[in-house]
Amino acid sequence: MWKEHKLGLQVVKGNFSQSFLRVGYHKIAQIPAGACNITVKENSKSRNYLALMTPNGVSIINGNWVIDRPGTFFALGTELTYRRPNEIRSRIGESITAPGPLTEDVDVYLIYQQPRPSIYYEYSLPSQNTHTTPEPDTPTDIPSLVETTVDPLDPLGPDEQQNKSNTVDNDIITEKPHPQQVPSEPSLTSDTQPTYTWAQTGHTPCSSTCGTGRRQVLWECVERHSSTTVPVDLCDFELQPANQDEECNVQPCPAYWDVGEWSDCSRKCGPGTQQRQVICRQVTHVHADRRETLDTVATELCGSTERPVTKSICQLKICSQWEIRSEWRSCSVPCGVGQRSREVVCVSNQGDAEEDEECNMNLRPDTLQNCDMGACARSWFTSLWSHRCSAECGSGNRTRTALCLMDHVTDLPLGNCEGKRPEEVTSCSSGQCQSRLEWYTGPWGQCSAECGNGTQTRSVACILNNNGQLEVVDQLKCSNLPQPITSQACRLKACGVQWYVTDWSVCSRSCNGGYRVREVRCLTDNVVPSDHCDPGLTPESREECNTQPCVAETDPSCPDQYHNCLVVVQARLCVYPYYRSVCCASCSSATKTYPNTFNKNHIR
Repeated sequence: MWKEHKLGLQVVKGNFSQSFLRVGYHKIAQIPAGACNITVKENSKSRNYLALMTPNGVSIINGNWVIDRPGTFFALGTELTYRRPNEIRSRIGESITAPGPLTEDVDVYLIYQQPRPSIYYEYSLPSQNTHTTPEPDTPTDIPSLVETTVDPLDPLGPDEQQNKSNTVDNDIITEKPHPQQVPSEPSLTSDTQPTYTWAQTGHTPCSSTCGTGRRQVLWECVERHSSTTVPVDLCDFELQPANQDEECNVQPCPAYWDVGEWSDCSRKCGPGTQQRQVICRQVTHVHADRRETLDTVATELCGSTERPVTKSICQLKICSQWEIRSEWRSCSVPCGVGQRSREVVCVSNQGDAEEDEECNMNLRPDTLQNCDMGACARSWFTSLWSHRCSAECGSGNRTRTALCLMDHVTDLPLGNCEGKRPEEVTSCSSGQCQSRLEWYTGPWGQCSAECGNGTQTRSVACILNNNGQLEVVDQLKCSNLPQPITSQACRLKACGVQWYVTDWSVCSRSCNGGYRVREVRCLTDNVVPSDHCDPGLTPESREECNTQPCVAETDPSCPDQYHNCLVVVQARLCVYPYYRSVCCASCSSATKTYPNTFNKNHIR
């Protein structure tokens, strides 16, 4: 540790570096209350962590084996900023900074995990004393040349620390040079005044314990003959050698595992996994500003047996579970089949209700269940009476529906219920009627088609209502009133596939048996051909017709002159005028029976 004075502030600086420590917390320094401009940082990235705790053990950052996320913390009367570079390519180590001033003391700790840690800390305190350099001829009590401060937190004992007093790279030890005491009675005469010169007394700590670091040569003012250190103002500052920079610790650094941050857990709740990147690196050079040149090297240099794990089990929280909050409630019906319910809630491991999506929906217990309360008694059920009377004036009726029910969904035949069937029609009156004309409609008739599109009709009548006395009059008297429709389309059900036929063709003969034909097709409701009609119900596509015998008409003006006119007909000679005239009756009869055969246009 060393101190500087700047503009009324005492700046305290220190370095901590040591090759090996036991794994765990190690106190580096204590920063007193009132300190400001506080900086604690790693000189190079490592797997170690910085921590802050109060002297009585209260954690500020990374205490109690809990590693906090980087960010801003408000404690000790100031704002503390904790940074931890996340990128694996980054060479910058952790740091904690605060503007201060602190309201109480705080201890700086190192959480040791990787060998050769290197920590720098600095803070400012208001100056309370001013330093005055004693005059050379003023006798003062001067301590020994070098004062060694032993750190009580070092895992080594006081004797071991004393043996390491010259290796400031590895221990928290500070060498403080002091001016040699000037004798109260000078031993030299005025003729032989002592001479002073600059002498090399050592080096600054090497910037690195390996990988080629840098250090500077230290010079002190000494008495030429005795080589004792004297105040620097006795030497000529113009003759002071310039600071020399030289390499040190050129041996290569051991390779180490560079470990990245853990990824997010693969599951939001319950056991999951997380991964991180692990690379074997080696420091090849340490610059004067403590920047390091890192190279990725073969994993064998880091030792495969000590390689950090790249995959770990994690659990952010315990998964929420389904909880049944109530027993099954009463069935929704007093008899027959109904439903019953219960309350099921998704709760956290703390017992708090959460959204259903937080629980596994596939494991949700049933909230509804069918329940059978047994057969209901066969009872008469009636609907409410209609609100309007059937007649706008005079006497009319109101109606309701009566049902014999065994349960809420079954409609039994009306004869299965005990007792008399409730009345479904009751009389009502809307006041006296004056003579007026009204249309009265009859019930709708049956649909003309058992399936598919059909029509149904009803009758309408013009009625004269005179104080309840109804009289049918001519419909023309009601022509000024909107007449109800007398027919409407109806459709009982879809026909599905069915056979369709065309009209019969003309019979091929007018007598003595001919035939006629029609086209038959199987079609769906959408008039699309189908193969699913019942073959056994296929309509006939051909039938006989005009089976009655042909009766010859006797026409006195058209007799047969020869007895063998039948041969003329069979030889189809009736097309010739001669044969038609001599066999007039036979040819005329044949023309009626076979109209196409004896057409005049068929003369060959």
